[in-house]
Amino acid sequence: MTRRRPNILIFMTDQEQADVLRPEHPAQTPHAARLAAGGLRFTQAYCPTAHCCPSRASLMTGLYPSQHGVYNNVSNPTAIRRGLRPGLRMWSEDLRAAGYTLQYSGKWHVTDEENPSDRGWEELVVTAPKGSYMHRGPETWRAMAARLDAAGEPRDADAAAGRPRGLVRRPGWGDYQLFKTLPVRGELGYDEKPDWRVVEAGLGALEALTRRADPWCLYVGPVGPHDPFHVPENFVRRYNLDDVPLPANYHDALDDKPRVYQRMRRQYWDQLSEEEIRDAVRHYWAYCTMEDTYFGLVMEALEASGQREDTLVLRLSDHGEYAGAHGLFCKGVPAFREGSHIPCIVSWPGGIDRPGRTEDAFVTLADIGPTLLEAAGLPVPEGLTGRSLLPFLRGESPESWPQAFCSQMNGVELYYTQRVVQTHDFKYVYNGFDYDELYDLRADPAELTNLAGRPEQREVQRDLVGRMWRFAGETGDHIFNPYATVALAPWGPADAYRA
Repeated sequence: MTRRRPNILIFMTDQEQADVLRPEHPAQTPHAARLAAGGLRFTQAYCPTAHCCPSRASLMTGLYPSQHGVYNNVSNPTAIRRGLRPGLRMWSEDLRAAGYTLQYSGKWHVTDEENPSDRGWEELVVTAPKGSYMHRGPETWRAMAARLDAAGEPRDADAAAGRPRGLVRRPGWGDYQLFKTLPVRGELGYDEKPDWRVVEAGLGALEALTRRADPWCLYVGPVGPHDPFHVPENFVRRYNLDDVPLPANYHDALDDKPRVYQRMRRQYWDQLSEEEIRDAVRHYWAYCTMEDTYFGLVMEALEASGQREDTLVLRLSDHGEYAGAHGLFCKGVPAFREGSHIPCIVSWPGGIDRPGRTEDAFVTLADIGPTLLEAAGLPVPEGLTGRSLLPFLRGESPESWPQAFCSQMNGVELYYTQRVVQTHDFKYVYNGFDYDELYDLRADPAELTNLAGRPEQREVQRDLVGRMWRFAGETGDHIFNPYATVALAPWGPADAYRA
């Protein structure tokens, strides 16, 4: 086992569901598979919120949203907070203080009040930095209105041609092209995409970093495979559409699920035929293959440098993507597994006992910071939600490791109060805005049948509600208000603390 402080390489995609990196999945991700074969793959890794900013803030702080204060998109007027709570420290600052050189290339979107350079990083290419604006005000919509006919359609649209393939009509909002096959441009077939700038900068940094004697940490964060799935043809044609099935839970009518889930599907995604749904999935897989190709370039450069043995590599994503599951796309409040289940592969040739293993303990993005600090020989601050994953790398079973995954959702650009508590057997979703959900994950892993409120599941649901309250108390959550119109959980917090 290595004793040298490791170099650290983090490759973090955006909106990549865990399933596509499973060895048995038809998506072609050979470089991630190779990493897992020589490392440790966590099969039950989750983001604390299926939303970019709170998940990325948890990665950088080791805290949950109730502690770091970022609940939704920080880059528009609907932000609950635009930045972290005052006084919080990121693990990157501790690494920098300990002599690490840190370089950042890719998506930030942690806070709208700071950039990576404010937290110890040297900036290469930074997307979604401080000051990004992801919103459209009335002036934009007035300009668009001049281009619409009485039916709300673009004046230049060819009505006789019908709806183009993969396009979702959104009157007055602008239509949405979910997927598209792009012509192959550039010498490499992927170097015309914006993510190439991020990866290319990372490759250049890696070449320089690996010449240094001091330890380093490099973050490479492309924005793919985030929707829309517009992918060069050379990746799309790797998949035969006839071989792409509908998701197993696609035909879920959502009748026993919250109405907003139904509205999302019926208003938008049900416009697409089943063949279009499969084609959208095909394009999503192709996008994941392209991101894996980028990852392969980074790993090839690392191996060529001679520092692979001394480098801890993390392959992550900030959250998942429904990709047609339950008839949905993107991510957000629908609390289905595909939106929050993320890839988490760790490889460290000198620091993993019996590489090639899988681990099914529940882990979250909040665990990454403590892991990196301990690996670097630095103290892990008290009071973090996350815990170090190093015992798993050593083949140990940590004492009192959480037996459930908990989420904290307070909204996207629309506001919701939602909390998830998931064990290996059951999953409970508290929806303060609609019906709760309860799924028997052993009998119903596709989350098709909502058991919430059934008398025979009363004690199961009560136990999970109790876990929700205790985790809320441990993390300083704010969902304890007893007022009549908001105290809607079926059992209140006092029930969780009964003797």
